[in-house]
Amino acid sequence: MGIGPVAWLGSWAPAQAAGLSETDAVAGVRAALERGAMAAVALLGRTDGFLGNALVRIPLPGYLNDAAKLLRATGQGKRLDELVVAMNRAAEAAVPAARPLLVQAVKSASVEDALTVVRGGATSVTDFFAAKTRERLGASFLPIVTQATQKVSLAERYNAVAGKAASLGLLKGDETTIERYVTGRALNGLYVMIGEEEKKIRADPMKTGSALLKKVFARNP
Repeated sequence: MGIGPVAWLGSWAPAQAAGLSETDAVAGVRAALERGAMAAVALLGRTDGFLGNALVRIPLPGYLNDAAKLLRATGQGKRLDELVVAMNRAAEAAVPAARPLLVQAVKSASVEDALTVVRGGATSVTDFFAAKTRERLGASFLPIVTQATQKVSLAERYNAVAGKAASLGLLKGDETTIERYVTGRALNGLYVMIGEEEKKIRADPMKTGSALLKKVFARNP
């Protein structure tokens, strides 16, 4: 028989966890996940949520980043800066669309999911949300990102050149278009920030104001 949620929560709070039911233990993990996810959406889904955050700020893609010094020397600096701003603004515009899918993922989390989150270490929360939501969120983000970047001339030029490079096998994956690149980086940034917010909850659950989170996560003095 596998170890129950109450037992594995004991690694965080031996005395408190001993008095928890399995239902309470899993509910506590779900509450932490949802709180972290909503905090991350609020932080990123606003002006400068990406652009002003060095942890998730989206840089120029691929060869544009490599060629930035040369392009700036030839008077293209303003266009490069315009593209960076547009990419980050696109990510900021897309993130609020993640809220319902993230909530759904949390509500559907099983006991096994909760166990994986607790045992999985520093990236467990990121891994949980990425596995549950990445594909669907990518589909939701892409049209929002496309609308936000299509008016930037350098984005169009990048797509034209990247398309040729992709046809020659020189570029693959997200870097084949600006839209795919920004969508991928926006998702990565969202999952990183969810993980950062969840670390804060584990470190100081008393600040959450939630009785259940205090009961599940609070450490002994």
